[in-house]
Amino acid sequence: MRLAFCGNDNASAYNISAGVLRNVCFVDALNLVPHVFLLFITFPILFIGWGSQSSKVQIHHNTWLHFPGHNLRWILTFTLLFVHVCEIAEGIVSDTQMKSRHLHLFLPAIMGFVAATVSIVYYHNIETSNFPKLLLALFLYWIMAFVTKTIKLVRYCQDGVPFSQLRFCITGIMVILYGLLMAVEINVIRVRRYVFFMNPQKVKPPEDLQDLGVRFLQPFVNLLSKATYWWMNTLIISAHKKPVDLKAIGKLPIAMRALTNYVCLKEAYEEQKKKVADQPNRSPSIWLAMYSAFGRPILLSSTFRYLADLLGFAGPLCISGIVQGFQNTTNNTNTTEKDPSNSYLSSEEFLRNVYVLAVLLFLALILQRTFLQASYYVTTETGINLRGALLAMIYNKILRLSTSNLSMGEMTLGQINNLVAIETNQLMWFLFLCPNLWAMPVQIIMGVILLYNLLGVSALVGAAVIVLLAPIQYFIATKLAEAQKSTLDYSTERLKKTNEILKGIKLLKLYAWEHIFCTSVEETRMKELTSLKTFALHTSLSIFMNAAIPIAAVLATFVTYAYTNDKPLQPAQAFASLSLFHILVTPLFLLSTVVRFAVKAIISVQKLNEFLLSDEIGDDSWRGGDSSVAYESCKKHTGLHTKAINRRQPLRYQLESYEQPTRKQTRPVEIDDIAIKVTNGYFSWGSGLATLSNINIRIPTGQMTMIVGQVGCGKSSLLLAILGEMQTLEGKVHWSNVNETESSFEAPRSRNRYSVAYAAQKPWLLNATVEENIIFGSPFNKQRYKAVTDACSLQPDIDLLPFGDQTEIGERGINLSGGQRQRICVARALYQNTNIVFLDDPFSALDIHLSDHLMQEGILKFLQEDKRTLVLVTHKLQYLPHADWIIAMKDGMVLREGTLKDIQNKDIELYEHWKTLMNRQDQELEKDMEADQTTLERKTLRRAMYPRESKSQLEDEDEEEEEEEDEDDNMSTVLRLRTKMPWKTCWRYLTSGGFFLLFLMIFSKLLKHSVIVAIDYWLATWTSMDNANETYHVAVFSILSGAGIVLCLITSLTVEWMGLTAAKNLHHNLLNKIILGPIRFFDMTPLGLILNRFSADTNIIDQHIPPTLESLTRSTLLCLSAIGMISYATPWFLVALVPLGIAFYFIQKYFRVASKDLQELDDSTQLPLLCHFSETAEGLTTIRAFRHEARFKQRMLELTDTNNIAYLFLSAANRWLEVRTDYLGACIVLTAAVTSITEGPNSGFVGLGLLYALTITNYLNWVVRNLADLEVQMGAVKKVHSFLNMESENYDGYLDPSQVPKDWPQEGEIKIENLCVRYENNLKPVLKHVKAYIKPGQKVGICGRTGSGKSSLSLAFFRMVDIFDGRIVIDGIDISKLPLHTLRSRLSIILQDPILFSGSIRFNLDPECKCTDDRLWEALEIAQLKNMVKSLPGGLDAMVTEGGENFSVGQRQLFCLARAFVRKSSILIMDEATASIDMATENILQKVVMTAFADRTVVTIAHRVHTILTADLVIVMKRGNILEYDTPENLLSQEDGIFASFVRADM
Repeated sequence: MRLAFCGNDNASAYNISAGVLRNVCFVDALNLVPHVFLLFITFPILFIGWGSQSSKVQIHHNTWLHFPGHNLRWILTFTLLFVHVCEIAEGIVSDTQMKSRHLHLFLPAIMGFVAATVSIVYYHNIETSNFPKLLLALFLYWIMAFVTKTIKLVRYCQDGVPFSQLRFCITGIMVILYGLLMAVEINVIRVRRYVFFMNPQKVKPPEDLQDLGVRFLQPFVNLLSKATYWWMNTLIISAHKKPVDLKAIGKLPIAMRALTNYVCLKEAYEEQKKKVADQPNRSPSIWLAMYSAFGRPILLSSTFRYLADLLGFAGPLCISGIVQGFQNTTNNTNTTEKDPSNSYLSSEEFLRNVYVLAVLLFLALILQRTFLQASYYVTTETGINLRGALLAMIYNKILRLSTSNLSMGEMTLGQINNLVAIETNQLMWFLFLCPNLWAMPVQIIMGVILLYNLLGVSALVGAAVIVLLAPIQYFIATKLAEAQKSTLDYSTERLKKTNEILKGIKLLKLYAWEHIFCTSVEETRMKELTSLKTFALHTSLSIFMNAAIPIAAVLATFVTYAYTNDKPLQPAQAFASLSLFHILVTPLFLLSTVVRFAVKAIISVQKLNEFLLSDEIGDDSWRGGDSSVAYESCKKHTGLHTKAINRRQPLRYQLESYEQPTRKQTRPVEIDDIAIKVTNGYFSWGSGLATLSNINIRIPTGQMTMIVGQVGCGKSSLLLAILGEMQTLEGKVHWSNVNETESSFEAPRSRNRYSVAYAAQKPWLLNATVEENIIFGSPFNKQRYKAVTDACSLQPDIDLLPFGDQTEIGERGINLSGGQRQRICVARALYQNTNIVFLDDPFSALDIHLSDHLMQEGILKFLQEDKRTLVLVTHKLQYLPHADWIIAMKDGMVLREGTLKDIQNKDIELYEHWKTLMNRQDQELEKDMEADQTTLERKTLRRAMYPRESKSQLEDEDEEEEEEEDEDDNMSTVLRLRTKMPWKTCWRYLTSGGFFLLFLMIFSKLLKHSVIVAIDYWLATWTSMDNANETYHVAVFSILSGAGIVLCLITSLTVEWMGLTAAKNLHHNLLNKIILGPIRFFDMTPLGLILNRFSADTNIIDQHIPPTLESLTRSTLLCLSAIGMISYATPWFLVALVPLGIAFYFIQKYFRVASKDLQELDDSTQLPLLCHFSETAEGLTTIRAFRHEARFKQRMLELTDTNNIAYLFLSAANRWLEVRTDYLGACIVLTAAVTSITEGPNSGFVGLGLLYALTITNYLNWVVRNLADLEVQMGAVKKVHSFLNMESENYDGYLDPSQVPKDWPQEGEIKIENLCVRYENNLKPVLKHVKAYIKPGQKVGICGRTGSGKSSLSLAFFRMVDIFDGRIVIDGIDISKLPLHTLRSRLSIILQDPILFSGSIRFNLDPECKCTDDRLWEALEIAQLKNMVKSLPGGLDAMVTEGGENFSVGQRQLFCLARAFVRKSSILIMDEATASIDMATENILQKVVMTAFADRTVVTIAHRVHTILTADLVIVMKRGNILEYDTPENLLSQEDGIFASFVRADM
């Protein structure tokens, strides 16, 4: 067949007798001209001009300027391309009905398609390089195309072509499109004036793009890149080379920052407040505020959602059309040839063509998926914006909360944390699901209508099944939430117990009580597992309903149809309705989730509203004297102009140069220089009752004022009242202005008068480094910093910390003792450059040396030199002589005020009272001098820090897993590691559930999917038969469906059951492994790290892995069975599958790595945000006193934005993946459709292939998402396993427990023979060849400096350390031969740190419940605790709180003594037991040891030498060797002996 442009079967093709424009072929040729013109002009420009520039565009994204009408142009071009495709298709279909090829029918259309594509590429390049002059070429093209198309349209009108003909419609639409594009082009000229105008307009790119830190480009890229997330490619591919960190994701664009959104929401909320201002019983609506702030994007997202849902119905309709068409073509093969002169197609004929339908289906799918992802993206972005705004609102409110609210318990810290962590997230999730609320009903109604059209009444039966079963789904969902809550309660309890075990692990091991505590945790775990079982049951029911309902609905429909209709079921009907049922089921299931979230969101909004309307602190403009006005004006826009009130004080030396001269002048001028005056003040804590009444005081400038009085008389309240934290009932607090003598120029330079340095009674630390805690936002000045740390004697403590003053402290950092925390808080107050310093009882947690040092260096020297006004609350009356002014308080009133002299003259009684108290304090001091608390605190700190190795472990817990690969640590191996799925860990997880369950799961899964495939296969054969036996087919169909439903239930149950068993076994093994671990492990591993395994990781294993695993196996098997089914029907499909498979492999490979990193970033940025909130709520008074609100707000906004950008990138990455997998799915549908149309055996299998291809599109992205999730979750299993490979202590001895005498050790004789001890076999020995002999009943004292091996010796008795040479023989038995449990249960020890467990007193003394009550009372009596315990409610059954917090340290130590006495053992070891207690308790202890333990061998390791002066034998150790070994008398007589020098130093 020869090719000719106008065809060669028509003689009149080249006839132009009726005029050139009357010839159809000529007009078509004319249409080619503009397209060819455009290609000629643009190709050289594109290839030559942009070759050099295109690379630049990628790097500097600051040239992305959108020309006016940018989005409209993209939409119009896409529509144009679609119309061109229709034109090509129409031309080709018309051409197939001719005798010869007519190129003019489709060639111009193809050229038009190419030209339209080039036009948009060209435009994009011009736009990115901002060179608008070149747009003229496009302008000319649109004009020419418009003209030629109009000519064609006019020609059709003249020929009287009817409107129903497709070609006429297409031409008409094109004329409109070209016209619109021309208008867009004219508009660009009008706005940018790049041609025809004298002065072209200069434009700047958006602010975000000038900042290279902004990496989130979604709002700025063109429409195509927006829809396909093309701009994410660079990030996702670079994740492969190096992990994504915060630098890689940059910062948020301005429009999405928390501040921008906060301003929007705040304004909307204020509007609502105004509306209800005159109606006192109505509260402003947060819903309306949210709607007015974020309504537009929600509407946009809903529009996208509607479009996607409507396009979703193209699938079933196209299936029905294709199957129908296929049936018709196989039935009648003869086609009629058309006359070339009348070659017009009508729309119906066009749409009957199967290939056309296949292409339409492909396009509809691509569009539908693009719209759906766009809808998801917009809601996610809006949800994140809303969350940012809400967090900022909550934070601003926290900063203004009245203190009484917090202290009176109306607003607990827990509630605030919940608002931040839970309620804002609930609202965010509600927003994500919100478009579903109105999209679902439309989807359901449309679906039911279409079903009714296909199948008539029987469709309603199926729909009814779905609708009736949906409420059950809702019921299951509510039950799930309940089960989750009870699980949470149990796991909290289990964690509390585990935490106690880990804290007291040393004691448990020494007393051989591990198993008792272990069983207690196991009991709680069993309860937790029971509620996990209900959780698992409901989860599996929910999964079962999801899978079974469509099967049931289809079964009901088709059976009804078979028996009610005369006509047999056609494949077209069957498969279209099947695919409709799949569409219908989704919204009905989501509905239950959405309803649940809606209910939660309503509750969350109520809580939020209550919080936002709660009491605020009074407006404190008065504290600033004159500056209040300026401050107020800034306050309205706190966020926007943080710089205005970022009050960074100038450096100290500048101030001194300004301040000193003026000070000297002012002293004589104003004798009565008062900083603060309170007149007639009545203050309350919000209850309306005055806590402080009739307060009239003044605080002199530049002097030290002391406030004294008994506990609870209102000293701290007075400070807070002055700071404005209390409610003022009447009276006022007056703060004097800046010294009047200073000129206005110097005034602002003076110290910041309005900020008060305040150290609260309860020390409050930030989660930051020590240095940041002290500097607290002021500029760093080395000299000053050193002076302050020395004054608070912090240097020795700082030296102990692993990273010096750069060590993190606070909630998540290293735990410091009370005294250390208090000194840091005082240092913070001293360091700040403020005129006024308030110290609230700074000496309470300090011992006497420190208090004196702080008083002398810090207060008298540092503060007084600076002439700062100091208000000091204290109980230490011995400092009264230093005070310039004294305020004595009693019962919320001022008793006296004046100098010490005044009080001595006027109120002798009070002065005498003070004097007696001072004497008493002085005596206490003498006692105190010996109990040096600080060295102790430092010692504890050193112990906590002791394992230097833990440093490296804190830095990266995952190092241990990568040790094997460390040898060749080059890039490639690291990359291989990051892209590899942790299959080994998965296998470990699966097998920990037991092989039987694993086999059952795999078998039932495979069986279920085979049955489901069989159901559809049967349907295909049944409907394809012309004269089918109804009853037989229906029966088989019903049996298969029933089996499928049962199998769905079985599989969902086995997966959950397997997950539970695995969780149970893993936790059990972990707990036992850790409890039996060597003590060295606990010294080296931070407690938080071990606890994490029991909390976060166990939670993932319990609740997250099973559903992920279920979902992963289900989607994978669905995709595989679908591919198998299509390939079975049309083997050619496999060929097309190869490139798609490769593409899919690379997409998932790249996505998983990036997703994992982004997930980790999201998790790691969330914690600091939550911590910042809780820490602000705790330190409110301090922040407000310092006036640092603005700085803290700024920090909160930064943290919120950091978390939001991580979350945004994570959701954008998910969209990136889904768009790509959806497009792949669409390609699969297209190939499946084309192959089955050309190769398909019968219409039933065509339908089946298409149906399965459509399911693949839904499940492909789930495969990847679940894979990525599983990879992250398997990390938890990996971490747990890293602990399971740890060495345990060797609990078995050579002797059987039965061979050891019942009453061993009876005598208590100890022989130490040549003993060598080390902590681990790769470490140096700590004891070297120690020899000693202790007679039964002797009292032995061991002393030596820190690190001399005293404690190691005590641990050696219990085999807590590795004895590698020599031996210890007790009563004739070598202890290394004994089972550990037997050995440890027969000896007693009292440790330095007294440890009590939560439970009853009885449980603490005798957890094994072996002793009678009399024995316990006797022990308590010996420890002088009997009367105290008797007075408690419940006596022996009185409760001890966690860690024994409800008893003093001394009492706790006495309980430990009683505990040692209860265990009747003839050997007692005291390891520095008196170190942490006061003199009185120590005397009791010494007495008891002498009397109650008279007949037992007592080994005392001494902290203070005078405690062992009465011993029978003293051993002095140094560096693991014994230096002196004799009675104390003999040793003291050696003047130059070590022991003698110790005693002299201690006196």
